[in-house]
Amino acid sequence: MKQQLSRRGMALGALALACGMSAMSGVQAQQDYPSKMIRIIVPFTAGGSSDVQARMLADRLGRLYKQSVVVENRPGAGGHIGGKAVVDAAPDGYTLMLGSIGLHATYGVYKKLGYNPATDFKIITVLAEMPHVVVANAGLPATDLKQLVAQARKDPKALNFGSAGVGSSVHMIGELFKLTADAPLTHVPYKGSSAAMNDLIGGQIHLMFENPPTTLANIRAGKLKALAVTGKTRSSALPEVPTAAEAGFPAFVATSWTTVAVGANVPDAIADKLNADIRKVVATPEFQKGLMELGMTPVANTREQAKQLVVAEKVRWDKVIQQGQLTAD
Repeated sequence: MKQQLSRRGMALGALALACGMSAMSGVQAQQDYPSKMIRIIVPFTAGGSSDVQARMLADRLGRLYKQSVVVENRPGAGGHIGGKAVVDAAPDGYTLMLGSIGLHATYGVYKKLGYNPATDFKIITVLAEMPHVVVANAGLPATDLKQLVAQARKDPKALNFGSAGVGSSVHMIGELFKLTADAPLTHVPYKGSSAAMNDLIGGQIHLMFENPPTTLANIRAGKLKALAVTGKTRSSALPEVPTAAEAGFPAFVATSWTTVAVGANVPDAIADKLNADIRKVVATPEFQKGLMELGMTPVANTREQAKQLVVAEKVRWDKVIQQGQLTAD
């Protein structure tokens, strides 16, 4: 009996020692981080909203850490090519991702991904939130949402909208409009918003439900016309553009958001440090002004708050996917 107790005591002692060493290694990892270049993978093409935010963050984090922070664009599959690259990277905190609704909440449109976004990412924080803008080619007859819906219903095959890819926020908000407004529109997916935007300006597609940073310059230059914004209130970047509710479509309210995320196996100590440091960066007047000028609202919440938001948004967008019977290979 004494021998059994002795063995049990030794086992418990070994477990306690292992836990202690693990805690110490976590603290050490946090203290040493970062000691080399950091990558921020943007799972979309250069020039889009995610890319703009990533470059702002890379600049400020680089200054804070006195290390190189570089942005790498890995577009395709609605963002999941870049997402998989982050999951497959070494779990050392040196590969970050600028995530989106498409990566965290609307991936249910894909039958096969090769990874599980619900468990394979560790979300550091929600960086920013923004309404989208319903933008049309300058030559489209419709000048408001009611005229747009009337035109779409008159000829159900006449109008289309482009997106950054199947399951992206730009796609899903368009699908939400189709459902809530009973507006027949054809979806045309691209590998990123910048390519879709070029075709929108050129008249190859008719509409987009796009993030403000990608649209503002072209709206102000008269190359595109803004029909509505999708938030509950008007955008400070486009104060003259009505909300969808003001335009007669109160059920069409949606915002998108971006995250900073890492692979699930990155140590919590490093994730906690990144959260604290990114929140410091976002709290600076310089960074907040940069986001707000682009029509985005800074968030920078805790890891737990970020997780709760993503879970709630997943439930919401799963309903849209089911109602719209949306699928992708």
